[in-house]
Amino acid sequence: MIYMKQLTLLSPTAILGYGFPDSSFERGLSFGPDVIAVDAGSTDPGPYYLGAGKPFVAQGAVKRDLTYLLRAARTMRIPLVIGSAGGSGARPHLEWCCDIIIEVAKEEGISFRMAVIPADVPQPYLREALWDERIKPLGPVPELTEADISDSTYLVAQMGIEPFIKALDGGADVILAGRSYDPAVFAAFPVWKGFKEGLALHLGKILECAAIAALPGSGSDCMVGFLEEDRFMVEPANRERRATVASVAAHTLYEKSNPYLLPGPGGDLDLYQTEFTQVAEHRVAVKGSSFRPKPYTVKVEGAKKVGYRVITIAGARDPRFIEHLDEIIAGVEERTVGNFQWEKGKYKLMFHIYGRNGVMGDQEPHPSMGNEVGIVIEALAETEELAEAVLGFARSTMLHFGFPGRLATAGNLAFPYSPSDFKVGEAYIFSIHHLLSLERPDEIFPVTFEEVRS
Repeated sequence: MIYMKQLTLLSPTAILGYGFPDSSFERGLSFGPDVIAVDAGSTDPGPYYLGAGKPFVAQGAVKRDLTYLLRAARTMRIPLVIGSAGGSGARPHLEWCCDIIIEVAKEEGISFRMAVIPADVPQPYLREALWDERIKPLGPVPELTEADISDSTYLVAQMGIEPFIKALDGGADVILAGRSYDPAVFAAFPVWKGFKEGLALHLGKILECAAIAALPGSGSDCMVGFLEEDRFMVEPANRERRATVASVAAHTLYEKSNPYLLPGPGGDLDLYQTEFTQVAEHRVAVKGSSFRPKPYTVKVEGAKKVGYRVITIAGARDPRFIEHLDEIIAGVEERTVGNFQWEKGKYKLMFHIYGRNGVMGDQEPHPSMGNEVGIVIEALAETEELAEAVLGFARSTMLHFGFPGRLATAGNLAFPYSPSDFKVGEAYIFSIHHLLSLERPDEIFPVTFEEVRS
């Protein structure tokens, strides 16, 4: 371990492929970073991408970012650390991102030692863990079943800092990891260098979304972190943005239910003694954060296919139609059930009303409608053919549905597109959202090395 008086970290963008301004990146490099780290994934886009094994950021966008990052990291001879590769961090996402890295290396004429760390959890291993009672629900979800495991197309676990440290011990210039605990991507290098784990993880919590923690916030801009023995500081690379006590403290609470204890692999980030200070117009200092070790657990994520989805988008402005909308929807649902009696239990029909509660659904505290509404009709069925048939019937029924006071018979809905119906394709739901106890932090995260030559 080599102790440094100050360690500088560059987070170029909130998610690999979201981009960043050239000028911000150049200024970020001017601080002389000791490491470039970037998160490449999230569950925020929903279960489809994990279930289908598809990335949620375009290949061209990821390649653009990686070209900048690899070029800079190898020129400065500093590590490049990437976590949750390809979006969801399963093996197809990892391989997809690895191929892009190798392509960029050949085009740029650069060579390096790359560590690859998959995060996939084999189904037999997870079944055995279930039998051994090493799995428990994370939040208000049901107990895990063997059917959940069998039905899930891909299973991943969020790795902590330890597999990254093992890769650094092996001399990796580039680390490409599967699904990762977001702060670990940034905290691993500082902890490897001997800095305090609590401060390193809290800094990672801020840097994981880059300039989102600044004012004005942006997921497509750079943030720089400076870690010292008893504090860290953050500053956006773009001079048009500022880190403030409010923006940094707010991002500390981002996606957390407890403001003082932030759980992660192997323990909790303890913020009871944390202090935020504005030390310059664009820079905030943070101290007092610590780490509470506890039995090592990791979050396991899985998604399973539930059918096929077809949707249509329409608008309505007739005040009489809007007034009777609930009874119209009930009528359309009743007629659809009657028309597809032989398919009972094989499909779902849903209506999303924008302008009333399209965003929050039944949780909307103030449902109201203005002079127009947007309507998304969704059919989810075991086959794409059935989804199309149900959606088409519901759409045409609503289009010509009679209601009290109706004046125009040409149609109740306005369609912005032709064709009006869209095949969304396979539909997935999250099937596993559980904690898995490990005997060793790197138990299911093997580290392999590859010499990438231009």
